[in-house]
Amino acid sequence: MKAAEPPHCTMDPDVDGRLRLSGTWTLSTALQSADLLQGVKAPVQALDARGIAQLDSAGVLQLLRFSRQAGLDEDALLFRDEHHALVCTIDEVADERPRAQRDYGFAAALDRLGRSVHAIGTNIVVLLGFFGENLAKLGRLLHQPRRLRLTATVHQMEQVGLDAVPLIALLSYLVGAVIAFLGSTILRDFGAEVYVVELVNIAFLREFGVLLTAIVLAGRTASAFTAQIGAMKAREEIDAIQALGLDPIDLLVLPRVLALVVMLPLLTFIAMIAGLAGGVTVGAFDLDIPPQMYLARMYDTMQVRHLLVGMSKAPVFALIIALIGCLEGFKVRGTAQSVGERTTSSVVQTISLVIILDALAALWFMYVDW
Repeated sequence: MKAAEPPHCTMDPDVDGRLRLSGTWTLSTALQSADLLQGVKAPVQALDARGIAQLDSAGVLQLLRFSRQAGLDEDALLFRDEHHALVCTIDEVADERPRAQRDYGFAAALDRLGRSVHAIGTNIVVLLGFFGENLAKLGRLLHQPRRLRLTATVHQMEQVGLDAVPLIALLSYLVGAVIAFLGSTILRDFGAEVYVVELVNIAFLREFGVLLTAIVLAGRTASAFTAQIGAMKAREEIDAIQALGLDPIDLLVLPRVLALVVMLPLLTFIAMIAGLAGGVTVGAFDLDIPPQMYLARMYDTMQVRHLLVGMSKAPVFALIIALIGCLEGFKVRGTAQSVGERTTSSVVQTISLVIILDALAALWFMYVDW
C-alpha cells in the first residue's frame, strides 16, 4: 500500500497572498497540519486546496478555522470538486461554541427590544395571512358544502361550548357578586346603593360577560387546539393527511373556528345572565333590595345597546382565539418541548390580544357615544 503523502503548504509564487496546500489533510496528519498552518507568517488572501490528495472532516475543520482567523471570504477558498460536499457539510456545523454571556447594557437592551418588536410584527403578518387562508377556504366551503366536516364541528362545539358552561356560569356569577358588593361599599357612603343595579348591568352587558368568557376560553380552548394540532404535527399525522390529498385547513381548522364562532356568543349570553344573577343575590342578602325590586329597576334601566355592544365583540374574540390556537399548533417542530412552548405562546397571545382589542373597542364605543 502506498504511504500517505504528508501535508504541505507553500505560498504561490504566481499569485500574491495565495497559500497552496497539498498532500494528506486527515485526522492522522492533524498535528502536522496544525504546525504547518501556525508556521504561516505571510498574510494570506486566498487558500488553494485543490492540490490536496486526501481530505477528511478533521482537515476541513482545520482549514475553515484557519480561513476565519485570516478573515477570508468564501470566494477565497478553492477546493476540488469531489471535496465540495464534505466542505459544505462541515461548514454548517463547524465551530459551534457556547454563546457569549448576555450583555445587559443599554445597547443590548435596545437590540432585544428591536428583535421583540420585529418578532411581534412578523407574528401579526403571519396571523393575518392565516386568517386570509381560512377566509378563502370558508368561501370555497360555501360553494362546496360537502367539504364541511359536520361531525367534527359538532364535536368541537360540545367540547368548547357545552363542557365550558358550568365554569363560565360559576365564574361570572361570583364576579357579578363581587362587583355588586364593591360597588355597594362605595355607593353606601352617598346613600345611592340602588345604583348598584345599573353598575352590574352595564359592567356585565358591555364588558365583563364577553371578556370573562373570552379569557376562560383563551386558556381552556386555545391551549387545547394548540396541543391537539401540535401533537398531530409531532407525529407527522398532518403530513399523512396531505399525502392522502386532504386539506388540513378543511379538516382541522375550520371545524374549530366555526364551533368557537357559534359557541362563544352563546357562552357570553350565559355569562351575562350569571353575572346579573350574582348582582341580584348580593342585592337581596347584603343591600336589603328585594329581588322583585331589583328586577323591576333592572327592567327600567337596562338598555339594549349595552347588550349589543357586548355581543358584537364575541365573534371577533372567537376568531382570534381559534386562529391563534390552530396557528401555534402548526408551528410545532416535532418535539414535546416545542408543543409546550407553543401551547404557552397561544395562551399568552390570545389573552393579551383579547384584552387589547376589548380596550380599543371600549374607547371607540365611548367616542361614538354608544
